[in-house]
Amino acid sequence: MSVAQIGRWKALTAAVAAVLLGLTLPTVVATPASATTTAYDSTYYKNAIGKTGTSLKSSLHTIISSQNKISYDAVWNALKVTDQDPNNSSNVILLYSGTSRSKALNGGDVGDWNREHVWAQSHGSFGTSAGPGTDLHHLRPADVQVNSIRGNKDFDNGGSAVSGAPGSYTDSNSFEPRNADKGDVARMILYMAVRYEGDDAWADLEPNDSTTNGSVPFHGRLSILKQWNEQDPPSAFEERRNDVIYGTYQGNRNPFIDHPEWVEAIW
Repeated sequence: MSVAQIGRWKALTAAVAAVLLGLTLPTVVATPASATTTAYDSTYYKNAIGKTGTSLKSSLHTIISSQNKISYDAVWNALKVTDQDPNNSSNVILLYSGTSRSKALNGGDVGDWNREHVWAQSHGSFGTSAGPGTDLHHLRPADVQVNSIRGNKDFDNGGSAVSGAPGSYTDSNSFEPRNADKGDVARMILYMAVRYEGDDAWADLEPNDSTTNGSVPFHGRLSILKQWNEQDPPSAFEERRNDVIYGTYQGNRNPFIDHPEWVEAIW
């Protein structure tokens, strides 16, 4: 019997014993992301390693604020590289739906893909100016109609199925992406909260547990985003994207893709 099988057998035995004794077992919760090690720990992240809480957040802010900014127009071509379909170099993978669509179909018509601001522009009123409005770490290609349905809603679980994005749901004030994109969304939102702290020309962006943030510089719901970070660990696609943004465009990284456990360490 393997170690894992022994562990499951012990858990089952404990559960049976508890039922026989009339005991109530504690609710099982998601296991926090385990500590990771990257090639950047001794260089890029050296001043953040070993820290937690506000100290870690402050260190990461300093690190990732060293960034090259691009124009909003340049985002079109950048997304064709960062989000290229690994199985078809002529296409990009769309957020929320996972659809592979021709790079040439970028625009504003039905059937096109456009530039989705995962941290909604209105949550801090930064628009499309160079800075948070053009930061590739939270900009992804998305179907025009699906992007419109998401609008500037906060993120949460539940709602009605979204046409054109199987597995995604929405209601009057929130949007739930499909399972394969949940962690991506969480790590993009929390990157923005660390990168933009109000010490430049932009608002101090912060996560909270609300789904009615509208035009204030907050995005929710933090408790759900933390769950999504645990539920959907960084994929090879997400990791490659982080590398391309770092090496080709902005020169900075999303630390929560490299170290998803830092989400819990800060929040």
